[in-house]
Amino acid sequence: MKWQRVPLGPLETNCYLFVGNQQECIIIDPGDEGAKLHSIINKQKLKPIAILLTHAHFDHIGAVDQMRDVFHIPVYIHKKEADWLNNPHLNGSQMFMMGNAVQQKPADYIIHQEDTLTIGEFTIELFETPGHSPGSLSFYVKELSTVFAGDTLFLGSIGRTDLPGGNHQQLLTSIKQKLLVLPDDTMVLPGHGPETTIGNEKRTNPFLAE
Repeated sequence: MKWQRVPLGPLETNCYLFVGNQQECIIIDPGDEGAKLHSIINKQKLKPIAILLTHAHFDHIGAVDQMRDVFHIPVYIHKKEADWLNNPHLNGSQMFMMGNAVQQKPADYIIHQEDTLTIGEFTIELFETPGHSPGSLSFYVKELSTVFAGDTLFLGSIGRTDLPGGNHQQLLTSIKQKLLVLPDDTMVLPGHGPETTIGNEKRTNPFLAE
């Protein structure tokens, strides 16, 4: 198994293609530029089987319906943000996109709690990591020693908490209780910017200093 980072849209939001041994893949956060993403998937002869959303801000969901309709695959989202997909006020597009509202159809599967999700050959542990947004999720793949962290944790930084439903203390608690307990060599794949590791963020992230 492997992963591929594909920055999309004006905010260069990281979409990830989580690829299995038979070229099946899960699309994580298809945020924008659906045609570009579609081309990358086709050129590599990948077979998408699902879309997972770390959260429902506009820059992470902009190409959801395009990918869902082209590949006929289901979408997964946390229950606390299920109604954000078609609500431009909640997903932030009304505020940031200057009239270009992002509205997607309802998700096919609603995640209600932390669990282990099995889709095809993929086994993913679901961590609830609210703070950046109330329904933020992180996806941990023990086999790869990797966590897809959305906008919860970045290289040298953490997610913003000044948007609807954000909570700074809750974010810090999520990071410390759900992410920093992972092995130090765990790769952190954030929603923006380059990857890092849990150990590196423990040592150097100024927002996580005791």
